[in-house]
Amino acid sequence: MTEYRVAAETDLEPLSLQRVDAGGLPICLARSEDGKWYAIGDICSHQDYSLSEGDVWGNAVECPLHGSRFDLITGQPDRLPATKPVPTYPVTIRDGEVFVEV
Repeated sequence: MTEYRVAAETDLEPLSLQRVDAGGLPICLARSEDGKWYAIGDICSHQDYSLSEGDVWGNAVECPLHGSRFDLITGQPDRLPATKPVPTYPVTIRDGEVFVEV
């Protein structure tokens, strides 16, 4: 696995999402209400739509197209129509920089 710098820690406020690129992979970088950082695959498993255009709900991202929610820790959907998980990736914060390992 390779680590990529994808953002500065100041780029996202809590309850925010941002699409980033990590080694050519589209990643949905998320910051939950408590300030924790998460990275999941940016493409909804139900239909090819960017999750980073959705909203953060607790520890989940809601797809803006059909409302499926994906757990930020496991990538599992907890709301139809999605039934397949999206990939998750480790996030590290170092010296004010955000890194994702893919």
